Amino acid sequence: MAHTLAANRLGPFAIGSAIASSVAPLTVITLVVPLSLAATGLVGFPIAILLVAAILMVFAVGYLAMARQIPNAGAFYAYVAHGLGRPAGVGSSWLALATYNAFQLCCYGAFAAAIGAPLLSDLLDFTVPWLIPALLLWLLVAILGANEVRVSGYVLVCLVVAETVLVAAWSIAIMLSPGFAFNGAAMSLDLSGQNLPALATTLGVLVVLGATSFAGVEQSVVYIEESRDRERTIPVATYVTIATIAAVYWFASWVQISAGGPQILERAATEADNLFFNQAAVVLGQGSITLGKILLGTGTAAAAIAFHQAIARYVFALGRERVLPKAFGRTTSKGAPRNASLAQSAVALIVLIAYAVAGWDPLVQLFYWGSTTGGLGVLLLYTLTTVSVVAYFRRDTHGVGLWQRAVAPVIATVVLLVVAWLALDNLAALFGVEPGTGPARVVPIALLAVFAFGTLWGLALKRTNPLVYDGIGRGTRSAAATTSGLSTVH
Repeated sequence: MAHTLAANRLGPFAIGSAIASSVAPLTVITLVVPLSLAATGLVGFPIAILLVAAILMVFAVGYLAMARQIPNAGAFYAYVAHGLGRPAGVGSSWLALATYNAFQLCCYGAFAAAIGAPLLSDLLDFTVPWLIPALLLWLLVAILGANEVRVSGYVLVCLVVAETVLVAAWSIAIMLSPGFAFNGAAMSLDLSGQNLPALATTLGVLVVLGATSFAGVEQSVVYIEESRDRERTIPVATYVTIATIAAVYWFASWVQISAGGPQILERAATEADNLFFNQAAVVLGQGSITLGKILLGTGTAAAAIAFHQAIARYVFALGRERVLPKAFGRTTSKGAPRNASLAQSAVALIVLIAYAVAGWDPLVQLFYWGSTTGGLGVLLLYTLTTVSVVAYFRRDTHGVGLWQRAVAPVIATVVLLVVAWLALDNLAALFGVEPGTGPARVVPIALLAVFAFGTLWGLALKRTNPLVYDGIGRGTRSAAATTSGLSTVH
């Protein structure tokens, strides 16, 4: 067993495909958009996409500057550790694992409920429980995840290109349908007549939905140890992917909402995952629904694979530094973090079985609630990280320009702090429940508890294992890594 990830394997297109798969364009357009319309009653999703894209572009400036100084597959974990201290770094690593697991697990719910179970039920002529197709996808993800990233990379490239082309083509077809009309409300936040509390609610809900749709674009730096020409590869993959995904989301969501007309909220509630396909079928025919459903299934599968890869690298980074058991810090001879991957597969299996036994709805309680929880978690991670960037470069500029080390990170910090507050203050509207009930109450407490326990674990390491504590966030330069025979490449 080796202890380093496979180096010099991935270029901008491969990494861009992996992170584009995480954001799952077709899944967002066909599931997130109608479910968010139904849950919130807000039609400003397209403009929220542009707002979040702008925020992410500014956030990425300092984020990527930090990545160049600290090339570590642990990303958020390493940056927070260097900026705000090692205990907070460990806390952020636990929060990142919880967040990415929420996203990865929600993919199983979307695949099983929207594609797998209906398709198998039609083929076999009896009702197939959603757990069966979920387990079939789980098996595929587990096999690909346990092998080197290039193997699953080929799969991701094909799937993300296919679903992105379909989103664009189907959107154009919807625009050509009879009666299509421009919907100005979808091009604005529709804030007329709203008082300050209502305005805050609208902004908070829409921005979190936007953040949920982009979750995964920050994963480019997770692959930094495996990239070719990291000074160029990582920034190109990040910026191009944000811009491309923003354009696709904005166009497709505006078209979908415009085509729905005055009844869009009612149609979103009743047609759910079929809305986008039904709209396109007016021009393309019923066969387009079948093709769309197939690619929706492959798209959610691609997202599950991509999030699995990111989680495995986080666990690997923590195992390499002995923050988690050292067995997770080992790789195969080809550089795949197999032990970390298998551990994540075990967690996913347990959660899926628990959901099935409890009888919970895989589309609402696993996909929508899971993706929304992940959206809130990643928003909090963005905020922690950009504060860390400011703190890190304030102590030492490291020769980085003023815009990268100070101006952009400060702007991102202020904006993200406001957005995070708005999100936390309006969770009930986001989840579509009464204030202080259900996920609006449980989710923030759970995320805070995860971060707190992680931070306490970091403090415990300081007292019980100073060698490990000193190496937190240092990757291959970790003292724990070098003394156990791991790579000492700097």
